[in-house]
Amino acid sequence: MPPAIDLRSDTVTRPTKAMLSAMIAAEVGDDVLGDDPTVIELEAKIAQMLGKESACFVPSGTMANQTAIRALTEPGDEIVAHGDSHIIHYESGAPAALSGCGVFPLQGAGGQFGVEDVVAAIRSPQVYMPRSRLLVVENTHNRGGGTVWPLDRFSLVCDAARRHGLSVHLDGARLFNACVAALCRPVDYARHADTVSICFSKGLGAPVGSAVVGTSATIHRVRRFRKMFGGAMRQSGLLAAAAIHALDHHIERLADDHAHARRLGNGITAIEGLAIDLASVQTNMVFFEVERELGTAARFCELLSEHGVNMLPMGPQRVRAVTHLDVTGEQIERALGAIADVVAQSTAERQGDRRPAP
Repeated sequence: MPPAIDLRSDTVTRPTKAMLSAMIAAEVGDDVLGDDPTVIELEAKIAQMLGKESACFVPSGTMANQTAIRALTEPGDEIVAHGDSHIIHYESGAPAALSGCGVFPLQGAGGQFGVEDVVAAIRSPQVYMPRSRLLVVENTHNRGGGTVWPLDRFSLVCDAARRHGLSVHLDGARLFNACVAALCRPVDYARHADTVSICFSKGLGAPVGSAVVGTSATIHRVRRFRKMFGGAMRQSGLLAAAAIHALDHHIERLADDHAHARRLGNGITAIEGLAIDLASVQTNMVFFEVERELGTAARFCELLSEHGVNMLPMGPQRVRAVTHLDVTGEQIERALGAIADVVAQSTAERQGDRRPAP
């Protein structure tokens, strides 16, 4: 059997040989004491790429988002964010647990919303109401389907938030995917936000690590909360070297992942029993629906795994596949064959259940 085709997430990538060589050669110090030269290099590099004064290297995307939230809010404040945001669904209730903040959920297709939605969510300045303090915008938007915020729409909602006294945090875990798809620079988005989180261990293919960028004063607070939350590391230049290599070598190739996702999406349209909105396949994520007569998404993924393809159920009938640098075009074709086989198997099982008893 060939190795399994792992489409569960772009976090499953393994370091390339070149990346491993960069890690082995990294000069290290003690980042808690502020003298790891490779971490210093990475922080300067990502801050410059996003047009910000300073940056802080952290272990995970969750810590990047949560240290930024804590740096920009106080307990009792309220965050405005889309109801399908990563900070709501996949960060273990951290805004409430770590920052004492509630979240006002917005709605909108593809994880996006408009100026009017932001304005309507802002609380009246009454002493008995929470203080609207922060807008969080996710780009690309995971549960929205890997969708890309149009730059003009993004700038409008950020400007509206600022006019009403809110800070803006950009959850840019996959911001480079958005930029490759939208043909723009990271700074084009980042200039509209007070803080930006970037994940090196998703599409960029590093094994560990994220960063928060912002003003020097804000990042000083981020660094304090990184320590408080247990995220300060010592000789983390080994990990920073992988992130630097990813920034230097793995951004432009994200277009290959996007092309593979489109190929996968196009192939799924031809398979009866599955439904997909091709317009939502904008980057490296493919979401599709499994007809109820074929069983649940969880069962569908179990059968796919038996055929050597791994995907994730994201709801009762919704399945997610994510392309990345460890997935080839040939593997996409094999995955499509496995999907067709599973649909045929599920159909046969369904028809067998409907046969009258002898």
